[in-house]
Amino acid sequence: MIETDFLVIGSGVAGLSYALKVAQFGRVVIITKKKIYKTNTALAQGGVAAVFSKTDSFENHVADTLAAGDGLCDEDVVRMVVENGPERIRELVDLGARFNREGGGKYDFSLGREGGHSQNRIIHARDLTGKEIEDVLVHNVEQHENITILENHVAVNLITYSTSVRSGLVRTQHENICCGAYVLDNETGKVETVAAKVTLLATGGGSKVYLYTSNPDTATGDGIAMAYRAGATVANMEFVQFHPTCLFHPEAKNFLISEAVRGEGAYLIDEKGNRFMGKYSPDLELACRDVVARAIDSELKKTGADSVFLDITHKDPDFIRKRFPNIHAKCLEFGIDITQQPIPVVPAAHYMCGGVATDLNGRSDIQCLYAVGETACTGLHGANRLASNSLLEALVYAHNAAHSSLKEFEQAAKNPTVDLDPWDETNTLDSDEAIMVTHNWDEIRRLMWNYVGIVRSDKRLHRAQRRIEMIQHEIEEYYWDFKITADLIELRNLAMVAELIIKCALMRKESRGLHYNLWYPDKDDANCLVPTLVQKTF
Repeated sequence: MIETDFLVIGSGVAGLSYALKVAQFGRVVIITKKKIYKTNTALAQGGVAAVFSKTDSFENHVADTLAAGDGLCDEDVVRMVVENGPERIRELVDLGARFNREGGGKYDFSLGREGGHSQNRIIHARDLTGKEIEDVLVHNVEQHENITILENHVAVNLITYSTSVRSGLVRTQHENICCGAYVLDNETGKVETVAAKVTLLATGGGSKVYLYTSNPDTATGDGIAMAYRAGATVANMEFVQFHPTCLFHPEAKNFLISEAVRGEGAYLIDEKGNRFMGKYSPDLELACRDVVARAIDSELKKTGADSVFLDITHKDPDFIRKRFPNIHAKCLEFGIDITQQPIPVVPAAHYMCGGVATDLNGRSDIQCLYAVGETACTGLHGANRLASNSLLEALVYAHNAAHSSLKEFEQAAKNPTVDLDPWDETNTLDSDEAIMVTHNWDEIRRLMWNYVGIVRSDKRLHRAQRRIEMIQHEIEEYYWDFKITADLIELRNLAMVAELIIKCALMRKESRGLHYNLWYPDKDDANCLVPTLVQKTF
């Protein structure tokens, strides 16, 4: 058994920021599936939205966020995040982050603009903002004596217990206190028991549930699935953000073309060279992501083309190379010189606005269990995330969760120690049918893309629901008969995330934000201005 005060599952901006703050008060163990820097954070190109310009204001940022969220944002949450954002950015700079600046001041940032923003407020480090933040946080975490990093470890299940009984051992509710997790050491194949006073889920989203995604292979919704299985409430899973512009090339896999490229004046054109966004929004290429993604999807369906194109060739080549060095270099690897040629792009699943429902401090409805970053649904994003608000949310909520969890840590330290059972793999065998994992993985991603994608209908959703139920039955049989592997854990979680997206999409009888249903094309403010909440029944 591994014992610690704080267990952090995930090593992106949310998990690492939290770890640094609580490590001043106790021991921290960070669990990460690959190497510590292999995260969605490290891939984030655009930047962090925060108010630093003299012409900007908190009210402007709040208004833009509420507009993007299409009626479902929690305004108290939005104001809290926006007003606390600048201080969290200053903390990153003090830790060593180097953002683009103009002027001599420490916080005189060069501010960009992205879709949905009325002002220039995107703080960036070239087009590698996430990598800059990740590198700084990893450096500081690795230097901290109170933090232990367990790489190549995959969380299997949360460990929970209950204080609520009716008679004898009959529980009246789900187990409502988290005390750690079972974790697979991917190198030894053994499942370890990690006991913790407080557990933080910072595992990112689950966009790998779709066939085409900007996310890495690790984005399988592990934290959301584990929390739901343990009884935590999950919210707004129907709102999956499809990034409009993922590089379309057979060898590119999941390379994103940042929204900042459109922010700097790039045009979207069809294969004949015609701009088309004027047919869909007066904001043209700077419309919110859901509008742009649906516009591209519509153009592709009408024309039968494989992609549309993003054209920034009208800008100065030196400016393009300096502003987007990473994108320029990556496209060159595939024979595309973005200073001379338009970039072929398609929409791809990018960000989950739903997740584990939390309060203003990142607390779930299971005691001693927190969720932050893309794993959580805080109320900030509503029905659609405003560009570059995600890193901001992660920083602010990691800070809040750290302060809040210190109180739970102090209380948990006074409670008697709970005896935790070791992982039981009695009567399980080594897998002899790995094809089940790969086949079901592929089937889930294809059915989600075809039936639960950018444009949906109840007919498609019910078809997907029937298929996912059959797949989950196969997975559960396999899970209990064979020794677990990282692939099986991810497949099980991926299927659970698919189920939750479908379930929430069927519950919302309207079209709003990122959820567009052909059977219900209009908004229903009278009945649907509430979050979609689901909780496992026991």
